[in-house]
This record gives sequence, C-alpha cells and structure tokens, in this order.
Amino acid sequence: MKRFRNGEIWGFEAQAPTGAADGVVLGVDGGTTSTVCVCLPAAGPLPDPLPILSRAVGGCSNHNSVGENAARETLEEVMAQALSKACYSRKAVRAVCLAVSGVNHPTDQQRILDWLRDIFPNSVKFYVENDAVAAMASGTMGKLHGCVLIAGTGTIAYGFTEDGKEARAAGAGPVLGDWGSGYGIAAQALTAVIRAHDGRGPQTKLTKSILDMLELPSPDELIGWTYADPSWARIAALVPIVVSTAEDGDEVANRILYDSVQELADSIIAVVRRLRLCGEDGKEAFPLVMVGGVLEANRRWDIGKEVVNCVSKIFPGALPIRPKLEPAVGAALVAWNRSVRELKDVREGDSPQISVLQ
Repeated sequence: MKRFRNGEIWGFEAQAPTGAADGVVLGVDGGTTSTVCVCLPAAGPLPDPLPILSRAVGGCSNHNSVGENAARETLEEVMAQALSKACYSRKAVRAVCLAVSGVNHPTDQQRILDWLRDIFPNSVKFYVENDAVAAMASGTMGKLHGCVLIAGTGTIAYGFTEDGKEARAAGAGPVLGDWGSGYGIAAQALTAVIRAHDGRGPQTKLTKSILDMLELPSPDELIGWTYADPSWARIAALVPIVVSTAEDGDEVANRILYDSVQELADSIIAVVRRLRLCGEDGKEAFPLVMVGGVLEANRRWDIGKEVVNCVSKIFPGALPIRPKLEPAVGAALVAWNRSVRELKDVREGDSPQISVLQ
C-alpha cells in the first residue's frame, strides 16, 4: 500500500464503519486539470436532488500527461478521501466507475481494472471508461445516448447509440492536434505572438495581453516560460486572455477562436454521421451534451454557442444540453445504473417466476 505525507492512505478505515448493508457507489471524473470523486448510496431508487454523500478533489489523473504512477496515486487519493468523508470503508463499496481522460484503448482499461482489483474487495463491480462517458451521463442522468463534446484543457467528441455502439473524434492529445481545446487555443495564441515578433505573421494585441499577464518583458521570454513547464493545463490557462483580446477586436485572436469553433463542430459532426444519431433524413433529434471550461457561456464571445450554431446548420435535431450535474456525478450514475441492471439480470436469471423475455 502506498504511503503519503499524512500517513497510510486507507488508515482511516481502522475507525470507519463498513457502512449500511446497501453500501455506496463511487464515481470518478479524471481529467488533465483535476480529478473529482463523488459517493452516492447504492440503494435505489435515487431521489431528486441526488443524495451526494461526499466529494473529493485531486490533481491530474491523465497518465499521458503526468505518468502512470502519479495518475494512479491521484485516483487512489480521491477515492480514499471520498470514502473517508462519507464515513465508509472499502467494504461498503458496491461499484466504481472511473471515467478518466487518456483511457483510449482496451489495454488502458485493463491496466486500470487490474490495479482496482488490487485495491478493492472482490465483490466490487468496476467500470473503466474515457471521461467522455461521465460527461455524457451528467447531462442525461446516466443514460448513454447522444453525443457529448468536452472542451477543457483537452477536447474529445464521443457518441453513443441506444444499442451500445460508440464512436469518437479528436481526443488524441496536443501532439496529434486537439485543436479547439484550451491547450490548442492557447498554443496558437503563443505561436501568433512569436510569429508577430519574428515578422512572420501579423501584429496582434495578444502580444501585450499575454506578456502583461505573465509579467514578461518581451516575446523572447515566452520561449523560456513555455518550456520551463509545458504542462497542458498551464498553457490552457491562457484561454481567457485570448477570449478577452478577441472581444477587444483583435483579428488574430478572433481567427483563432473561429477556427477552434469549426474544429469542435467538425468533431461533433464526424461522430453524429458515423453513428447516424441524426437518423436517415439527418433531422432526427438527439442530445448534444456540452461540457468544459472552453464552452462556458460567461463572455460575449460564446464559443459553445457558436459550436451549436455550426452543428445545427447541418443537424437541426441537435438538442444542446449544458449539464447541471458535474461529470463525477454522471460517473456515479453510470456505476449505479449498471450495477442495478446487472443485479436485476442476475435475479431474473435465477428466478423461475420471472421470464427473461419480459
């Protein structure tokens, strides 16, 4: 078992009760900027508002960004903190849904599943997904149907059909082009400043805006600042400056945002077409869940609104949803829904009085 500055990570269990017989479920939303875990009762039906027993927050858990060991350490910490705050031990856990950015392949899922089985009792159900699953579920109360766009530090579009088919676009990380993400927008802005300084590109107000924010004397200093710590979230934190500069009328900043809108819209369009979420005529309604700091409508330059406008021109049936629940709650709902459904299937299969055809 790992050790941390404050001692054994699961040391609280010596005093914590195992909890009620019905137990709890954990939902984890693991991103490049932060990781959140929430704890819900496992017994149902769940009331409205949802009875969130506890919430814990940690740092980055994307293994592509911080490495496997640091990512696992963060995930384990937030799960332990959530259980500790709710006064439960691991023996009370019935199901866990880890929805983590960077989980892009079955081998990623299997590594995390193997690790989880070393931490929790054998009876616990595990569901390991990309963080897009949690984001989707946060807008649809746990039902996986429609398309979700995440645009935060990174970006991904993910789609689900009612019969279980899935498709994705983007989400390949900054090296392979997460254009439209917070990192992508900020990286283009930094590049525009360097190009303007070199004389290879047009002059832009981004130069003064970014240098003032970073308290740097000249564009030459940007090179050292960027590579001193090129973490994705640190670069993406410049997005508000790009937006405010665009709102101030800067042509270069506006072009960066318009290009980003098109990239995000193209990701959605690609997923919707592959899964035919729009129906044969292209007009069928489907949920379009919009999640992430880049899409937040708190400025005149509303990136999320512009993305919806682009998509709606092609798919008028797109129904934009800005979730009221955070993605970690969506992950917990996925864990709750799947564990309840599996339990129901087992009971129906074991009971001669209930027809499995019903």
